[in-house]
Amino acid sequence: MKVLIVGGVAGGAGAATRLRRLDESADIIIFERGKHVSYANCGLPYYLGGEIKGEENLTVATPAFLKKRFNIDVRVNSEVVAIDLKARKISVRSADREYAESYDKLVLAPGAKANTFGISGDGVFTLKDVTDTLSIDAYIASKEVTEVLVAGGGFIGTETAENLAKRGIKVTLAEFGQQIMPPLDPEIAIMVQEELEANGIKVLTGMGIKSVKNVDDGIEAEFTDSSRARFGAVVLAMGVKPESALAEKAGLKISPTGGIATDDYMLTSDENVYAAGDAVAVIGADGTETLVPLAGPANRQARSVATNIAGGKDSNGRRVFGASVVKAFSLTAACVGKNEKQLKAAGVKYLKAYAFPMSHAGYYPGAKQMALKLLFAPDGKVLGAEGAGKEFVEKQIDVISAVMKFGGTVNDLAELELCYAPPFNSAKSPVNMLGFIAQNILTGLCPTVYPEELTEDAFVLDVRNPSELASGRIPGSVNVPLDELRSNLYKIPKNRKIIVSCAVGLRGYLGVRILKQAGFDAYNLSGGFKAYTLLKKAGKIR
Repeated sequence: MKVLIVGGVAGGAGAATRLRRLDESADIIIFERGKHVSYANCGLPYYLGGEIKGEENLTVATPAFLKKRFNIDVRVNSEVVAIDLKARKISVRSADREYAESYDKLVLAPGAKANTFGISGDGVFTLKDVTDTLSIDAYIASKEVTEVLVAGGGFIGTETAENLAKRGIKVTLAEFGQQIMPPLDPEIAIMVQEELEANGIKVLTGMGIKSVKNVDDGIEAEFTDSSRARFGAVVLAMGVKPESALAEKAGLKISPTGGIATDDYMLTSDENVYAAGDAVAVIGADGTETLVPLAGPANRQARSVATNIAGGKDSNGRRVFGASVVKAFSLTAACVGKNEKQLKAAGVKYLKAYAFPMSHAGYYPGAKQMALKLLFAPDGKVLGAEGAGKEFVEKQIDVISAVMKFGGTVNDLAELELCYAPPFNSAKSPVNMLGFIAQNILTGLCPTVYPEELTEDAFVLDVRNPSELASGRIPGSVNVPLDELRSNLYKIPKNRKIIVSCAVGLRGYLGVRILKQAGFDAYNLSGGFKAYTLLKKAGKIR
């Protein structure tokens, strides 16, 4: 069997090596139009910051290594320019010739290309491969660049901004949307923005890059508000789009998302052609087709493709929840599934719960508070989660992602048995706490309202201690400390809806239980004053 693979990295190289493990007799050829066939694309920003040193540490496997260990023929600097599905042939263009190669099975792993929206020029870069990284590094060093504009505030933009700043460069991060880190909701994303700003990065939101032009002292960038500023270099990190043109030209089915359409076994509309990686349309957390250009799904899809070519039946790769994490200096932010913006846009009914637990047992030294947000359906099914904090945030999101994989509910979160020792967790883990809170909402034990739902005429009962009010309070709120609530019930109107607020929601829940059993119409403010503050900083509350 002769198998041709278009593209390397996770999708292509992963499929090739897995197939070799399954079939020693297969003739496997990888065609990579670039110089590197297998590299750590997620590590590229960290090379710019000096965390990863040496080009060799970005290279996962060389053509020579793949030939020696796996007997795979790797042809770099070789671009596949056409596919003849009927004849089962591809056309390949290299530096010195153009030729045809036949196949029994074909794997498409062309990846995704960076969006530039027509912006280009000397000193303007994207960050997609090792060549890009080395070019940026060399340019900054040779031109003695002291100020860089990073256009785009997603994962790559945020990581690039952090690493350039660590290098001692003055960085401006400009994001066209109203917040950085679009996979997060605004109240979590604002925590990432504040961390970047605290470390000297200038963050502009609602501000895209319109054009650039080279001037004597660098690059002049024009922003979408018509303002201008000068920089030594510009890095474009404005998202990616699937490299599906080759497949479309060949007549393969393309998803409305723009990605290559496949079935659950990663087979395209042609029975001899498979696809994997960033160019493929996948099934997201809500069951609809989407694009999720991440290394984890690409590797799983590659494994499925190889298994299925070898005669197996592996449908592991197409369902993707988008579990992701980003580091911003000392802050970690992570997410999985759908965020609130996406659920609203899709018209999906949902509820939410906030929690601000400590990273491990509070009595053990060094515990750090994190912010977590859970989104779930009225039947309790988990739809998504996100969070930010200094420690162990990704651990919570990983656990929730696993529960989502098996169609779990908030009851499963509440019932999970997780490792506990004081340096690592609390006996009631953050994931358990999210489950408990969601259960209380669904059962009606703790009726809940959210900070953005507060109205000017709401009766807000703040049950924090007076000393805590110095950090701020909700305008018009009335303070009765929780421990004094039972003896002061006469001060609270029975003919009004009572919104109980505290620091993070726990004492608010206790206050609601006291008030409900005393005949009051009481509701807990989800996330308390902490959630209120984050939403206010994010501009979601006036």
